Amino acid sequence: MKNWKKLISLILVLVLAFSLVACGGSDEPETADEPAAEEPAEEPAADEADEEEADTDEEAEEEPAAEGDFAGKTLRVYGLDGGYGTKGWLDVIAAFEEATGATVEAKFEKNIYDVARPEIQAGSPPDVLYNSLGQEGALTETMIKEDMLLDLTDVFESEVFGEDIILKDKLIAGAVDTSLTNPYGDGKTYLAPLFYSPTGLWYNKALFTEGGGDYELPTTMDEFIALGEQAAEDDIALFTYPTTGYFDTFSFALMHEVGGTELFDKLMNFDPDAWANEATPIFETIGSILEYVEPNTVSQANNELFTNNQLAVMQNKALFMPNGTWIIGEMADAKAADGFEWGFMALPAMEDGGDRYAFSWLEQAFIPADAAEPELAKAFISYLYSDEAVELFVNNTIVNEEGEEVPSPAVQPVLGVEEFITDEDNKLFYSIYNDGVKAAMGGFAAAPAVEGVDFQAELFDSINSVASGEETVEEWQASVVDAATKISEAME
Repeated sequence: MKNWKKLISLILVLVLAFSLVACGGSDEPETADEPAAEEPAEEPAADEADEEEADTDEEAEEEPAAEGDFAGKTLRVYGLDGGYGTKGWLDVIAAFEEATGATVEAKFEKNIYDVARPEIQAGSPPDVLYNSLGQEGALTETMIKEDMLLDLTDVFESEVFGEDIILKDKLIAGAVDTSLTNPYGDGKTYLAPLFYSPTGLWYNKALFTEGGGDYELPTTMDEFIALGEQAAEDDIALFTYPTTGYFDTFSFALMHEVGGTELFDKLMNFDPDAWANEATPIFETIGSILEYVEPNTVSQANNELFTNNQLAVMQNKALFMPNGTWIIGEMADAKAADGFEWGFMALPAMEDGGDRYAFSWLEQAFIPADAAEPELAKAFISYLYSDEAVELFVNNTIVNEEGEEVPSPAVQPVLGVEEFITDEDNKLFYSIYNDGVKAAMGGFAAAPAVEGVDFQAELFDSINSVASGEETVEEWQASVVDAATKISEAME
């Protein structure tokens, strides 16, 4: 049996050999150009191509987020459909998709806090959420309290997406140094500052040397008070205010000038000792300014007559007033003095060489701690501050009640943003942070209601009484300290 198997095997080998010879026969001589010789040579070429492709992939991975880095990934962005509408956001999202290859699923609703909450509770939050502090439902505040926000410090200490500048160096001074961005006071940033609206002191340029007038713009509070004496000789008051409510932004900026963010945070958290001691220069400064208030201010400081106080600046009855960027539109049809032109500046510094501040309203966005795509979300946050995104936001529009598409710039807190703005009034607003002026941002901490205590009324409404002479500065401060003490005890 074994011999038969050997014989069969031998026959098969001979048949196979004959077949190979027959198939290989040709009238042409075999050369190195034959396909049989080419095929082995192609395999090393393919290997080299694979190696080159691998090298290219490695280089791409080493570079910061560039085009196509996130191809195939999906980013979920939720946001509030608020005063700015959504056009700017959608334009920015489209540009980000093109730059990264990622797909962005965007959802903007007027009640986004209600829409997002169930998904967050179910453990499936959006990757980026644009929902500022102070919104109805306090979703952002709740997530802060529950440590549900991703640390964004590395984003602000890295280069802006597609640019060669560190992000925090591109922002206006103080933009990421407030309780609005660093809620835990640990030096880390958890909320990205978006879309700011600055406030400050408004005046008539025509009265000052920059507009051909005689007065010099004051840079310190001593110069500011001295200007009150000078203007009085010309029968012009130093100061007016629309209503006492406008002292919130004025006072917040002044708090920063007196004691920086450290004092501001103490005062916003109702620290009685801080209100009784460190805050004394704030009360004294405002008291000194009120000695030069326009005589009719107090009688007109209500919701019906406040425009008369604003007219005092426009008609050269007062030099300065605190107000916001809405003032130009609000008083567009008012009768002003000949040659009147709006001027806008930060508060004078407390002393020569001291910091100057202008308070700004600010919005925020953040990344939930358990976002599905944290790195892509960080790239998106960084991209929001790129020149490309800044310009798209500035060119944002909304549809008004008449169905017309009108400009509604959403302005990022970046240095030099006015370069992207074509409207001269808006240029004036957003150039206030040039020349080293810092942004003051933030507000009062959440506190339980205390029967018989209205802290903001004690702090701001009492200014009318101080201006009229019915209450002294010392009495005003004492009433504020008393209110802060009661609220602090309730918080404890």
